[in-house]
Amino acid sequence: CKILRCNSEYVAATLHLSGPERGAAFCTALRSYSLCTRRTARTCRGDLAFHSAVHGIEDLMIQNNCSKEGPTAPPRPRPPAPNAHGFESLDICDYERSFLYKHGRPPGFQHCAAFGDPHIRTFHDDFHTCRVEGSWPLLDNNYLFVQATSSPVAKGSNATVTSKLTIIFKNMKECIDQKVYQAELDNVPAAFQDGSVNGGARPGGSSLAIRERSPGRHVEIRARYIGTTIAVRQAGRQLSFSIRTAEEVARAFTEEQDLQLCVGGCPHSQRMSRSPRGRGRVPAETARALCREMLPVEDVYFQSCVFDVVTSGDTNFTMAAHGALEDARLFLPDAEKLHIFQ
Repeated sequence: CKILRCNSEYVAATLHLSGPERGAAFCTALRSYSLCTRRTARTCRGDLAFHSAVHGIEDLMIQNNCSKEGPTAPPRPRPPAPNAHGFESLDICDYERSFLYKHGRPPGFQHCAAFGDPHIRTFHDDFHTCRVEGSWPLLDNNYLFVQATSSPVAKGSNATVTSKLTIIFKNMKECIDQKVYQAELDNVPAAFQDGSVNGGARPGGSSLAIRERSPGRHVEIRARYIGTTIAVRQAGRQLSFSIRTAEEVARAFTEEQDLQLCVGGCPHSQRMSRSPRGRGRVPAETARALCREMLPVEDVYFQSCVFDVVTSGDTNFTMAAHGALEDARLFLPDAEKLHIFQ
């Protein structure tokens, strides 16, 4: 007997009715209610709630002068039943739709980037230039692990650049198999390590997808099941990483996972000043002129560009800072936070 469904559809149809149009809409809802009870009459014959509803409809029709003949509302589509996670079963691998369904509002997002020397823009909009030679985690949470491997930008230099990126999308029930993406200098593939371009054979496999933006130079990985987009680029002899991810995902880690450059920035012992001292490979004024062509606003992206060009002598670093700024323009939830001045 599906009388409870008829009841809930009637309540939903009349809940917000008010004003002069209430009468006609109320009668339409009552006729729809009556039609629903007639459709379920055979299976509800012995149900007390069914008989109460039938008599109640008749009384309400009389009280509101409703005709039994007239338009009825089309049956309201039923949302899929929530599963164990509380998400709509059809949308469990679409984080934004699931969040909207659960909370009645869209989720919040955060942005992090690592580019050039490397320079780190954290989820909290702090900005550090790091020494960090070797392998360091940018992210380490319940859904993602991202590790950047750095090496000296030039022989004898304290400055380092990202030469390798490893991104692990952790296994998630209905949505994806675990997937590993790896980029190295001159090898920025448009596929995961196993050769696939999506999350695998699970029902939500298409919620993780990788596509090439510029052959061998720029890929974008979209992970809809965790509300995340990642950009990996190569400019000159360095790799860069940018991410836009849901706040809930960015915060999903334990106390043991405390070393994440995207969360806390560089450790104090690894931070560097962006004011190049001593003799650089390119004069500072030349570097400033080159960087100003790509970055007219003299913010931290501009400062980072000048530092990298002076330190490395590689003018391609202007493209690295420009690419990071373009990613921030796309990924930042608050456009007013695009430029940071220090």
